[in-house]
Amino acid sequence: MKFIHAADIHLDSPLVGLANYPDAPAERLRTATRDAFTNLMSEALREAVDFVVIAGDLYDGNWKDFNTGIFFAREMGRLQKAGIPAYVLFGNHDAENEMTKRLVLPDNVHVFEPRKATTHRIPALKVALHGRSFRDAATVENLALTYPEPVPGWLNIGVLHTALEGNSAHANYAPCSIAQLEAKGYDYWALGHVHEHRILRGKSSIVFPGNLQGRSIRETGARGAVLVSVDGQEIKAIERLLVDVLRWHALEVDVTQAKSLDEAVRLIRASLEQLVATSAAAIPLAVRVTVCGKTAAHGEMFGLESQIRLQVLAEAATIGGDRLWIEKVKLDTTAEISAASIAARSDALAELQIFFAEAENDSSFLATLQTALQPLTAKMPSQLFETVAELDAIRKGQLQELVRATAPSLLAHLVNGGGVAAT
Repeated sequence: MKFIHAADIHLDSPLVGLANYPDAPAERLRTATRDAFTNLMSEALREAVDFVVIAGDLYDGNWKDFNTGIFFAREMGRLQKAGIPAYVLFGNHDAENEMTKRLVLPDNVHVFEPRKATTHRIPALKVALHGRSFRDAATVENLALTYPEPVPGWLNIGVLHTALEGNSAHANYAPCSIAQLEAKGYDYWALGHVHEHRILRGKSSIVFPGNLQGRSIRETGARGAVLVSVDGQEIKAIERLLVDVLRWHALEVDVTQAKSLDEAVRLIRASLEQLVATSAAAIPLAVRVTVCGKTAAHGEMFGLESQIRLQVLAEAATIGGDRLWIEKVKLDTTAEISAASIAARSDALAELQIFFAEAENDSSFLATLQTALQPLTAKMPSQLFETVAELDAIRKGQLQELVRATAPSLLAHLVNGGGVAAT
């Protein structure tokens, strides 16, 4: 017997923060969650699984576009024609969604109720699936404690949307512990809510399949579901099914050896070539490049994130064509020249360094700077504050930290990139 366990599909999840990138592959990103789900249903048909389990967050909040639900119903219809049932539990995002309450689904779709834990039985397979959907988005009750006892002699599967213990990065919904899950005596726990793939094998197999499709740089790497093979009541194998159609990747490039901006870009290109060469050929990549290292090119690169990104975009197009997109270039380098060496100079730069050091604690100067810069931020699109940390600092009045962080880079720029020779 085989079944598929998926979770956190977030159909038609919005493209948060991508409005600032006119070069983004918007259509590919917009349909990615649907395309990944279609891939999953195709895998279910190809593997001829006995059933499919969806452990919460099928939808993505209170979407009013009924086309999302129609798409889901159509995909369930593909399973229905093959005689494959689906067991769906609604999580915190589904609880916010009106479609959850109103959409009429095909007969092969069985939904867990929110009022109490219920059991769906498959007598021909001797399988019992126990679960309880969320009634409210912010469900902080330990739902696992309300689940029924296992059916003796059957394969018992617990379906639960939960943060579980130790997952502080996720909202603490339906909290419970591993010990509490194992105490239920179920053979397999099909979990959702945590977007990272995790398998815990003990008295029970406790599994997070991870989300089906990465939606931002916070969700890097391969994404998909799991295919579970069973013999009687024994879980024989749990295999990943990778169905994502676009993969996010965080690439760190050390440019310590670079003496100039051009050399730094060449190092970035080499890293991108290596990434493409070692990645699955069929999967497009959305990449955030973080440039790091103590480098002589630091001053020349100061303040040029947008320009450097355009250069790297051109390199990416040459390397990977439509397969490679650069979401952002983040500069995290440090200056090769030290504060002590600037202080040893007897010129305007040494005086400027002294000025910056005093300015950090000069409340009058910081207030004047705030007054001068505030009108600029008032005219800028709100989306920019998500991508440019300095603008957000100005808006929040955090000028002391801004001066402290910016001064070394500006001084390095004047030494190495601004036409002032080092002495």
